[in-house]
Amino acid sequence: MDIRRNIATYLAGDGSRGGLQPTERYASFDYCYNYFQAFREQGRVRELAAPEHIQASCLQLGFYLASWGMLRATSFLLQKSAKHYEPLIRELATFPAAIWNIDVDRYTDATISLIHDCERMIVRAIGQGRRVTITLVTKIMLGIFGNVPAFDSYFKQGFGVTTLSAGSLRRIARFYQEYQVVFDTCQIHTIDFASGQPTHRLYPKAKLIDMACFIEGSRRPRAEEQ
Repeated sequence: MDIRRNIATYLAGDGSRGGLQPTERYASFDYCYNYFQAFREQGRVRELAAPEHIQASCLQLGFYLASWGMLRATSFLLQKSAKHYEPLIRELATFPAAIWNIDVDRYTDATISLIHDCERMIVRAIGQGRRVTITLVTKIMLGIFGNVPAFDSYFKQGFGVTTLSAGSLRRIARFYQEYQVVFDTCQIHTIDFASGQPTHRLYPKAKLIDMACFIEGSRRPRAEEQ
């Protein structure tokens, strides 16, 4: 895998994909991630679910998921309003704070266990008894915490994993370690919504791996979205 080339392709756009531009859909990650991380950086995570913020929190997450393909006709979320995300926002506002500090270079037995606890919380809060795909779970975790890649069909084809198992996460950690110099030189700043300019906030390592493997998988025959 040519990591630098793949990331450059992601940023520049390819075919119908417009790349990372303020009005293109890839930037929806930036706006969602910026929103949630700002609360984290200010030590105000619990305020995400406060009456004055809960609607904005739900809308930020909901539009990001819509922009990233999670409100297609087969998704139960297509029939839901933004208020459906309220239980999830309330849960993540009180979830153990350590979840916000995890990136692929910090995968240990303890942090992997916490990721799985978070996975179960998301399934319970957003699924409410319905089937929730690993794609949806990981896109939520990436957009809010930036601690795992999004396990969509292209990523799974590009990286060769299908589940959010401990083995898959350890494999991601080894992949980062093997190519650490390459990933650490990719200093990509998120885009600010108001100005369209770069922020101080860097893409997490999980997002860089997501980008590289997404492009790798997109060059292979398309599998059905899981």
